[in-house]
Amino acid sequence: MAQDPRFMTRAQAEDAHVDVGLRKYMLGVYNHMTIGMAITGLVALAASWAAVQDGQLTAFGHAIYVSPLKWVVMLAPIGMVFLFAAKVNSMAASTAQTVFWIFAALMGLSLSSIFLVYTGASITRVFFITAGMFAATSLYGYTTKKDLTGMGSFLFMGLIGILIASVVNIFLGSTMLQFIISVVGVLVFSGLTAYDTQAIKNEYWEGDDAETQAKKSINGALRLYLDFINLFVMLLSLFGNRE
Repeated sequence: MAQDPRFMTRAQAEDAHVDVGLRKYMLGVYNHMTIGMAITGLVALAASWAAVQDGQLTAFGHAIYVSPLKWVVMLAPIGMVFLFAAKVNSMAASTAQTVFWIFAALMGLSLSSIFLVYTGASITRVFFITAGMFAATSLYGYTTKKDLTGMGSFLFMGLIGILIASVVNIFLGSTMLQFIISVVGVLVFSGLTAYDTQAIKNEYWEGDDAETQAKKSINGALRLYLDFINLFVMLLSLFGNRE
């Protein structure tokens, strides 16, 4: 006897329920990421305004860009990432969210110098280019049936190479090496966006309680946030117009 098309089978109903739950979970990931990006942008803009007055560095600007405190500003976000990774499973979801907001604010302080280096118009232009690339690669990672797991080790090796080359170039100051780092970085972080999106999607489990799902959502938001920020920085290095 043919099934009445007006009604779903039990399996179809269960699949539909999981799909609704997955969409809600992924929406939470993107919402957390978007709020984190907004915090970073606002803090970066406010810090850049406070750092310069009449074309000269203020005491605040000298502190965060020139004095030894600049190393704290630069390295604090990295420390927060390691702290989050080590403690997220033992944190309450509300604590994990607060740590993420603090991290986003510290990242904004660290990135505020771009407003002194690049023109506002080019920063805006590159931001929208980044948003378009990120959306396309994240959508691919979410919808593709291809297993992207095999990309993980390759992308991780590329990431390590970028980090090592970036440290070396601090001392060399080579524009050609910086160009190569930026081009490779765009490729690596585009790949990581698709890879992380699929991984975050696959981590969803309907049986998780609300607390666990919330922590997974925040952790996923941090991963995609880092992909976006690094992609933006690499593209800005390539296409940004300097002041």
